[in-house]
Amino acid sequence: MKVSTGTLVSITEANQNFSKVARLVDEKGSAVILKNNVPRYLIVEFSRAEKVQQAEDEDVLAISARLMEENREAYEVLAQ
Repeated sequence: MKVSTGTLVSITEANQNFSKVARLVDEKGSAVILKNNVPRYLIVEFSRAEKVQQAEDEDVLAISARLMEENREAYEVLAQ
């Protein structure tokens, strides 16, 4: 997983100023909280976490079928 240095926050800072962490997540999409200078926690928007969970729950064939159905019109145009 790639982590931007701009999203790193110490656990002390997160504890003292959680609103800063929330703003960081709003702006960058995630924040990584460090404990003893080691990435320990990942904070993401709830909607993003739901999308990740959905992807984990689906298998490759189900994902393919869903994408084909969602993009049926584009596939039909490309087929011509």
